[in-house]
Amino acid sequence: MDKRELHSNTALVVIDVQKGFDEAEYWGPRDNPDAEENIAALIDAWQTSGRPVVFVRHDSLTAGSPLRPGQAGNDLKDFVEERRGKGAGPELFVTKTVNSAFYGTPDLREWFDAEGIRQFVVAGIQTNMCAETTARMGGNLGYEVLFALDATHTFDLTGPYGWRLSAEELARATAVTLQGGGFAEVVTTAELTAAAKG
Repeated sequence: MDKRELHSNTALVVIDVQKGFDEAEYWGPRDNPDAEENIAALIDAWQTSGRPVVFVRHDSLTAGSPLRPGQAGNDLKDFVEERRGKGAGPELFVTKTVNSAFYGTPDLREWFDAEGIRQFVVAGIQTNMCAETTARMGGNLGYEVLFALDATHTFDLTGPYGWRLSAEELARATAVTLQGGGFAEVVTTAELTAAAKG
């Protein structure tokens, strides 16, 4: 990634970094223990540079989910919550009940258009769920999407026929699908923070 590729108004979209994802008994094994540190570094870099930041919270409709409204797990993790409102640039808080941040309230696409934003970075939880879905939809809508893979994490998952993939395998599949399919460019936190300072 080249520093020239980061726009002055590139948005950082921080997806679902919520306390409920710390409930290992519910979610199972996760990958990337450095995700939170990298997410914090991106928020700091974006806020320092005055670029826009979008914070997204998932208000789950699933019975028993730690992310349901009214549950402690619905809250953003402390390191994210304490950074809200601290940046020099525009900020938006979106709530949603489905995977894509583009189907939340307020309308993310309308806000992007009003701010003249054509490029955004995805970080947050889960890599292969809400982060990937938001990146895919952004690509479909014509935005230039940068996917900060090392600033995401996910969990082992069982699908059809008893097939089970580890969190690491799922994250790799997301990266291959997004970049190989032309939805997004997969980048690192280090590349992004360096570009934000340029």
